[in-house]
Amino acid sequence: MIVSRASVQTETILLVAIIVVALIYFLFFRNRASGEQAGGERGAQRIGERRPTAPQRPPESAQRGARSATAEADELVPESIDVEEQPARRVSQAPAAQPARADVAKRAPAADVAVSRAPDVQTLRRGLGRSRDSGGMFGRLKALFGAGQQIDPSLAQHIEEVLLTSDVGSATAQVLLARIRDGLDRGELTNADAVWRALRQEAVRTLNIDGRAGGGIVVRHKPTVVLFVGVNGAGKTTTIGKLATQLRASGKKCVLAAGDTFRAAAVQQLVIWGKRVGCEVVHGKDGADPGSVLFEAIKKAEALEADVVLADTAGRLHTKANLMNEMQKIARSASKALPGAPHETFLVIDATNGQNALAQAREFKEALEISGIVLTKLDGTAKGGVVLGISDSLKVPVRFVGMGEGPDDLHEFSPERFVDALLGDERAA
Repeated sequence: MIVSRASVQTETILLVAIIVVALIYFLFFRNRASGEQAGGERGAQRIGERRPTAPQRPPESAQRGARSATAEADELVPESIDVEEQPARRVSQAPAAQPARADVAKRAPAADVAVSRAPDVQTLRRGLGRSRDSGGMFGRLKALFGAGQQIDPSLAQHIEEVLLTSDVGSATAQVLLARIRDGLDRGELTNADAVWRALRQEAVRTLNIDGRAGGGIVVRHKPTVVLFVGVNGAGKTTTIGKLATQLRASGKKCVLAAGDTFRAAAVQQLVIWGKRVGCEVVHGKDGADPGSVLFEAIKKAEALEADVVLADTAGRLHTKANLMNEMQKIARSASKALPGAPHETFLVIDATNGQNALAQAREFKEALEISGIVLTKLDGTAKGGVVLGISDSLKVPVRFVGMGEGPDDLHEFSPERFVDALLGDERAA
């Protein structure tokens, strides 16, 4: 009986011990798991708090690569771009928008713009390189005059041929030759220097229209409305972007009117120019009335107290009368928005089109009051004499010439500098 009672007590003690050990084990691992979970939550919270203030920096080489890629992207102004992707990309880069405009200002400060507006002769000569080589206007005339021959009918015929093949035009070539003969004594006709001097003087005289020697945009009204017209591919949109860059760098406030509503790429290209330069761009939906876009742009410019409105238009075919009529309608819309507008109407002409450009110019001049010519792509042709033909035939001054893709490659036109660059002797200079 005693043994049985002791056995029961031992079993009871062992059972209690087992229960106590199990309870301690359970409580220990439960507290440990709770501690790890709480620690993990506190760690995650600390990581989340640190992430906004201490982002992990990429290696310096990667940063340089990213900056280089961004710079290259900003330099490009594509003819077309995905409209859906554009807003998202710009929002993501919004904090850097102001520095980007600052970079544009650094690339084209007011002092640099002044230089580009009054380029030196050597800069123009480089742009007119094709016209000055042996197969161009300068080289071929130099070969004729350098022989020391008198300008007899035979030689005059060769000179006229050179002028014609340089797209000076038949009427202009004959006028130049007649003036040279009348202005020189018979003894001077065998003097190459005298002939060159007379030719340059007559060329400058031809390019000075009614006493106006080219020149850029003068802001006499606020805003001054400038309408750009011309056929497709002449370079209207690019010219507007270059001018906007120069005007902004000189302290002028611009509004751009995307009036080429029939070509989506033109609207997108102008929007990109506006964001790069820091100009307000007014545009409508695809196929919208161009006149209404210009009307709204002028009102926007008045509200913003802008200095200049640069208005793009569709590349009208000069052979279509109804399209010319719509061009007149756009001009009337401008005058309704602001009496006296447009204050300037620039006809943009591709110099590589030669005599076709002259035909286009005549059609536009009949439909609109053209106040100036912008001649683009002069660096791409050996027929630089087209400037003389256009000025003499239309009696409209050339205001700007384009000789490259950059904003500084659009130059205010100076007849004296241009003639010196086209016909000047580098050795004499």
